[in-house]
Amino acid sequence: MSAIRPLLPTPASGSSRFALFLSGSGTNAEKVLEHLRQLGTGTACTAAALVTDAPETSRARELGAQYGLPVIEHDIRAFYQAHGETRVSIATPRGQEIRQAWTDILRAKLADTAIDFGVFAGFVPLTNLTADFPCLNVHPGDLTYRQDGQRWLVGLHTVPIERAILAGLDYLRTSVIQALPYTGKGEDMDNGPILGISPEVDIDLQGHTVEELAACVPQRPAKRPKEGFADALENVAVHNQDRLKVGGDWVVLPRVVVDFGQGRFGLDEGGTLHYRMGRNWHPIETVVYGTGDKEVIFAEP
Repeated sequence: MSAIRPLLPTPASGSSRFALFLSGSGTNAEKVLEHLRQLGTGTACTAAALVTDAPETSRARELGAQYGLPVIEHDIRAFYQAHGETRVSIATPRGQEIRQAWTDILRAKLADTAIDFGVFAGFVPLTNLTADFPCLNVHPGDLTYRQDGQRWLVGLHTVPIERAILAGLDYLRTSVIQALPYTGKGEDMDNGPILGISPEVDIDLQGHTVEELAACVPQRPAKRPKEGFADALENVAVHNQDRLKVGGDWVVLPRVVVDFGQGRFGLDEGGTLHYRMGRNWHPIETVVYGTGDKEVIFAEP
């Protein structure tokens, strides 16, 4: 067997520390904190800080006060405006330059936290902090579903859910991946190891047919408006995204965080994901996490 490289090296203290990154309501971060509180001591991982790019509108301060955690704030919108940009974007070289400068400052703000990994729990900005320490990201799509050998339910906003609907699937899943550094190429979006997926969440078409919803696509402008497409397909996708958050994100993310914090995931020299049970590593596709159990999906020989 090839040597296994743990995705999270064992901390010198024996207990890992992580930061939760959030941009909005913070419900995913809150569920992680609730889960850790329910487990009590002995989980071998600890939340060390909350990080937000939207200090005035996110719930980071509220959650920090509730759970006794420091809050690290770095307003990305104000930063872009201070550099003469009205839109927060990395679509241009100038936008990418500003994003890197913003990330460098955030990196400095994190220096004293001594965290071992990060958890993007509804964190909007793409940032290459993922090259500094392992980072987990929750994604509203089943990344084990493939078309032509490629992960199909990828993308931003409601794109993964719309793709699931248009593919004729009758269920959704949330995936938790290790986020990899973003190079600006579309093909490296959502391509990290799939650490866990949620149980299936039924798709509710709200009385529409797939054919009716598919007819929205040719009517859309080439570029997504800032406020979204606001058509039937997007409306149905938003409705299902809310349902997936409850039945998917809130189930799988807290449990992956604990397993990751305990050093249960690794990669072999060929890039195959492994899961540690006891002292032994096993090659896997992913792990399906339920509210009270989990199913390890072993890799094909």
